[in-house]
Amino acid sequence: GYVPNTQARTLVSGRSHILGLIVSEITNPFFPELVQEFENLAVAQGYEVMIGSTNYDPGKTESLFRRMLQRNIDGVAVMTFGVEEDLVRRLIEREFPMVFVDAGPDLPNVRLLKVDYAAGIREAVQHLAALGHRKIAFISGPLAMRSAVARRDAFIRSMAELGIDVPAEHVVEGTHTMEGGLAAMEDLIALPELPTAVVCSNDMTAIGALHALERTTHGVPKEISVVGFDDIHLSQFMLPPLTTVRMSCKDLAGAAVEALR
Repeated sequence: GYVPNTQARTLVSGRSHILGLIVSEITNPFFPELVQEFENLAVAQGYEVMIGSTNYDPGKTESLFRRMLQRNIDGVAVMTFGVEEDLVRRLIEREFPMVFVDAGPDLPNVRLLKVDYAAGIREAVQHLAALGHRKIAFISGPLAMRSAVARRDAFIRSMAELGIDVPAEHVVEGTHTMEGGLAAMEDLIALPELPTAVVCSNDMTAIGALHALERTTHGVPKEISVVGFDDIHLSQFMLPPLTTVRMSCKDLAGAAVEALR
């Protein structure tokens, strides 16, 4: 029944055996799934995990970084899909292992995980094109985020490969939330001619879009097809089940833990 004193061990070794994990939010099921995978892998390697959520607030992000530095954690994975590089540069004045997704400062102690959004979005567009769709719209995430811009640009390029110019009104900015997806879909429904398919920047947006269509006479997928991006567990329980592009939480978490080690 002996329980070692981890604080004493930290004082002796100079290492905390704690990894930090910062995510954007916990209301989007993608992030709890990511947290679970990260924790499973870290614990298997002998680490504890300290978790923080920024809720897209730069002030909270700074506070989280400082708390983790004060706890002398061994490294931190910033899985927020967009963080201010200037903020990180101000905080990291010593060699401190960090992992970022998509974008991060060019420092020797930083590792960057790049998600191939282009391949995923292209796969979604080609799937819809194979079904005969040509009038395909896109609901993006907040365009202040690099990952959202990358997905939107990938959609436009994928449509161009098919020889299709996308009308400006067929690209609507969302918020990566169900509410944002619902509002964006309502904008598309209000157009004189409804697109026959919609690609969404994430699954929460797609679920909101499905709810907006449920309020109308437009049947899914009979009249309009909806595709998400992430493949959260909830997507398979939607009615109808959501077609979505899988961004593997397990692969992302595994790459982050390995990079920190």
